[in-house]
Amino acid sequence: MPITANIIKSTALTFSLIAGLFNAETVSAQVTDEVVVEGRYLYTDQVNALKTPVPILNVPQSLSIITDLDIRQQGFRELADIARYTPGVNTSQGEGHRDSIVFRGVRSTADFYLDGVRDDVQYYRSLYNLEQVEILRGPNALLFGRGGTGGIVNRVTKKATIGETYGAIDIGADSFGAYDVAGDYNIATSDKAALRINAHYDALENHRDFYDGDRIGFNPTLKIELSPKTTLDLSYEYADHERFIDRGIPTQNGEPVKAFEKITFGDKNINLTTLEAQIFRGLLSHEFSETMKGNLTVHYGDYKKMYRNLYASGYDGTNVTMDGYEDPTERTNLIISGHLIKEFDLGSTQHVLLVGLEHIETENENLRYNTFWSTTGNDKETFSVTRPMNFAVNAAGVATSVDFTTDLSNQTKSDITVTSLLLQDQIDVSEKFKIMLGARLDNFDITVDDIDDATSASREDEEVSPRAGLIYKPQENLSLYASYSESFLPRSGEQFKKLSASASRLDPDIFENVEFGIKWDIRPNLSFTMSYFDSEQTQAVRDSVTGEASEVLGLTVDGIELELKGQLTDQLTIAAGYSNFDGETGSGGEPREIPEYTFSVWSTYQVTEKLGIGLGVTHQGESNIKNNSTTPILPDYTRVDLAAYYDIDEDMTLQLNIENLTDELYFPHAHSTHQASVGEPLNARVSVRRNF
Repeated sequence: MPITANIIKSTALTFSLIAGLFNAETVSAQVTDEVVVEGRYLYTDQVNALKTPVPILNVPQSLSIITDLDIRQQGFRELADIARYTPGVNTSQGEGHRDSIVFRGVRSTADFYLDGVRDDVQYYRSLYNLEQVEILRGPNALLFGRGGTGGIVNRVTKKATIGETYGAIDIGADSFGAYDVAGDYNIATSDKAALRINAHYDALENHRDFYDGDRIGFNPTLKIELSPKTTLDLSYEYADHERFIDRGIPTQNGEPVKAFEKITFGDKNINLTTLEAQIFRGLLSHEFSETMKGNLTVHYGDYKKMYRNLYASGYDGTNVTMDGYEDPTERTNLIISGHLIKEFDLGSTQHVLLVGLEHIETENENLRYNTFWSTTGNDKETFSVTRPMNFAVNAAGVATSVDFTTDLSNQTKSDITVTSLLLQDQIDVSEKFKIMLGARLDNFDITVDDIDDATSASREDEEVSPRAGLIYKPQENLSLYASYSESFLPRSGEQFKKLSASASRLDPDIFENVEFGIKWDIRPNLSFTMSYFDSEQTQAVRDSVTGEASEVLGLTVDGIELELKGQLTDQLTIAAGYSNFDGETGSGGEPREIPEYTFSVWSTYQVTEKLGIGLGVTHQGESNIKNNSTTPILPDYTRVDLAAYYDIDEDMTLQLNIENLTDELYFPHAHSTHQASVGEPLNARVSVRRNF
């Protein structure tokens, strides 16, 4: 998709006007200690996704940060691993081919961001090139636009460092047979430029029959100092992923059938997902003065994604009914966003004003083919349960075959254009009181052409998403906050694949969130957060008889979150989290995928200068698999993880991670009634890291 000259021209003109306005001498400006322009390094007490580097203590919102050190020490390989140790979020199955996070009871496959820029394609994201991961909870439309209804995940990538040469290589292998290698190398190409290359290869294996796959990632970044106050970061990322799709096992009598724990209800030659992605990013940052900075980001991504699978859709106690489909998607995203941050005094108050503009152009082409069984003439067939499953003969003993080209379910082409303006003001009213006020205006325009049905539907929404927060600091290291925020989700959903004529006449769903919390920096390296929230979804509906439009209450969730993270002693660190939610669907029933409560703790102890050990425990309470039904359920479980680190010398570390030390059989998530995922049994991974 070409970047038009008009977009570039209008973006540059707008920011020139804003910059001129900010430079006007109508206010007296000064530098405050609270907000600083980040230099070359990211810090765990600042949130990159918030556009302005605000200390966590002064953010009226619940959030968690996971650093690259946390990722390495705990042996995280996927975003789902991080979610397991983060309060307020849990995982959904994602049909075995994508990241799917449940933020405060709201399931999402699209609320993912890369350096603050939307990354909404459905795939499993690698962690090899990350500086940190930021998980923000509650509606976040002010900063990110539509979606983000329960929260978002932002991945902060590693950038090149001028004036330094360094590198690291990591090699690991586990007892399932999986292995991986990752490299990170930074070199100063001149006194004003640097090149950094991150690359990885993962060979995937686990405890399930037929499971395999591989992931390749290559991410060079270039940093150029154009002037003492202007830098340019250029980045290219190539991703090539392939893996077996495992949709889990059926349920019976209200729970997953434990006797099926080792049976894969899929075909080794059919169940497959592939991704090929090329992502280009440019970030221009400029410091206009000591009190004003700006940045302009251009992001272009080209994604080719395919998933094809068989899965269990029914089980009668003897035989299993199999269904399936093939779903190829091609998407391009062009995103241009810019932000200006200005610090100034107005009377006795101090302000940090954020102004942002964003323009998004997305093209999405999608096909879906249903399975077609030769014996039934439709998408379903029944089979005996065996290990391995035999899909050549049905339950009646009749030979059968399946293809994915006969039954075209739908074919659509979507064009999306989004233009956004955001304003936010962080106000220091006094030493003890701070206010955060802001709003975002989104113009969301979508056209979906249904090629199979030869129809087309369009919808244009203009939504204002407000946000307000009040912070009271009785002492410098303690803050009490209250906040209100909104977000919205258009009728086309988060993946833009469908828009019916009836849906195109309806307004977006609106999500509102009220939150109260306490943040306490017990010590500079130890913090505690406690929050209570109440979120509510309002849905637009149309009466099927009269055609009249109205609004109804959708999903409501309220609950508490607690997190303690930091250094207890010179030798002992801790990261502990707890959440307890209560939800209700729009029809008054119990929602799916909201555990009774979750608890996690990870602690490391430095035994000697060379030896350290880590211990982790996660517990997830019982949760429903289906909305408005108390059966089937995912039983509660407790998982214990262990780690040990040994510094062979100052540049080399040997590490052991053991997952599920007690070898507990558990089911972490599901997609539907007969698709409950089987958690990994005892698994050990050994890795070596060499710095140079």
